[in-house]
Amino acid sequence: MTGLTSTVVRLKLSLLRNGLRQSGGRRAAFVASAVVALLFAALQLLGLLALRGHAHADAVALLGTAVLGLGWAVMPLFFPSGDETLDPTRLVMLPLRPRPLVGALLAASLVGIGPLFTLLLLAGCVLSVAHGAAAYVTGVVALALALLVCVALARAVATANVRLLTSRKGRDLAVLSGLVIAVGAQLVNFGAQRLGSAGLGQLAPVADVLRWLPPASAVGAVHSVSEGSYGTATAQLLLSVAALALLVGGWAGSLTRLMTYPDGSTVQAADPGTRERPSSGLGRLLPTGRTGTVMERSLRYIWRDPKTKAAWVTSLAIGLIVPVFNALQGTGSIYFACFAAGMLGIQMYNQFGQDTSAFWLVATAISSPRDAYAELRGRALALLVITLPYATLVTVLTTAMLGDWARLPEVLGLSFALLGAMLATGAWTSARFPYSIPQEGHKNVAPGQAGLAWISIFGGMVAAALVCAPVIALTIWVNVSADGDAWTWLLLPVGAVYGAVVTGTGLRLAAPRTARYLPEILTAVSKG
Repeated sequence: MTGLTSTVVRLKLSLLRNGLRQSGGRRAAFVASAVVALLFAALQLLGLLALRGHAHADAVALLGTAVLGLGWAVMPLFFPSGDETLDPTRLVMLPLRPRPLVGALLAASLVGIGPLFTLLLLAGCVLSVAHGAAAYVTGVVALALALLVCVALARAVATANVRLLTSRKGRDLAVLSGLVIAVGAQLVNFGAQRLGSAGLGQLAPVADVLRWLPPASAVGAVHSVSEGSYGTATAQLLLSVAALALLVGGWAGSLTRLMTYPDGSTVQAADPGTRERPSSGLGRLLPTGRTGTVMERSLRYIWRDPKTKAAWVTSLAIGLIVPVFNALQGTGSIYFACFAAGMLGIQMYNQFGQDTSAFWLVATAISSPRDAYAELRGRALALLVITLPYATLVTVLTTAMLGDWARLPEVLGLSFALLGAMLATGAWTSARFPYSIPQEGHKNVAPGQAGLAWISIFGGMVAAALVCAPVIALTIWVNVSADGDAWTWLLLPVGAVYGAVVTGTGLRLAAPRTARYLPEILTAVSKG
């Protein structure tokens, strides 16, 4: 057992060390991330120590511990490749028994920046509620228990879902990380503002529940000892011990099944009765001819390609979060609803980059500007299938939350005009400044093409604002004019028609260049 543990820990250290030797950029990124994480943890530690003696210090400590446990639980689901050195599927062919392997992997999981970051935060939580020698002694036990529960929780979740997380569906699940981070950041911001105005006393009811839930129950035991409630502290510690035992037992069971049961994909391949699933009826809902074919291909890219899906999920989330959360906080404006149209319109930029080297199939089907126009029109219509109803929904929802129904027509018209302008400029920049999107790794731009990406996106956004200037000027005139309220309704049809006209114009202007520079576009998008 001891020999296996030391071997796995040394293996983890060797893999980390060898990974850093691959390039100077990787070493710099590791050092920078380590410094930022530890600096943040140190600041949080000082902040928690400053709360010592505060009436609600225990509530903050318990909530902080619970958030750490939640983070360790969900991190393997959204970042399945975050710790590939401990992937149990790489050990299934070795002559190892699952239960000794659990202890070795648990010890190896304590090596890294994440466990050190968690240790510092847990230490701050424990020290903020510890008063007296008995509480400090209990704090040492509670600190070790809370850290082990967090690590065991992460490993149990990762092992139980390892088949999913290493599949395409698992990679698709990781796309939701952008949504979770965006929503979580806004929730934290909203909660911090509420606490700043109402005080920490609002956390007391939550703390009363969390003190009995591991791993926060371990920190709750330290607070109980500080108040002289030794029986309560014992019960809270036993809860953490029981949780750790259950997690380790579940982890060992999952590891046993993983190392002894056949792979589901192998079973499926061996089944002669397996048949390919019929295709969906998406094509029947789209127009016939080339337009429908291009729309279906673009929509399938959005659903199947991980990076395209990630971009869409992030845009959809941020386009909704910014106006809605600002409205909830009482600081929003109805014009923030246009943010949804702007975020979704960005998806029109670099349309050919998502094809990568497969763009040659598209290029072989384009022999004239008319073919290029049909290709661009199909892609724009595919985007409109999603963006038009979504931008309308966000605008109506924001208007309902603010209760400013009189301005709904003008904001809808402005959103439609902005969306049309971004589709027009996006089509032109896709042909003028194409760049490759690497399929592997986290980079969205191939090396040496960052300048093209900046020009395409930000230059196109500025151009879209200029194209949309007439509708913006009309909106300003309606709002400052004495009798402008009577003409507010007119902005909706004007904005919709203007958006449709500029979209068609932009597609027709981009089509000749697309047809003329197909080899150059293929070279640019094939570098990733």
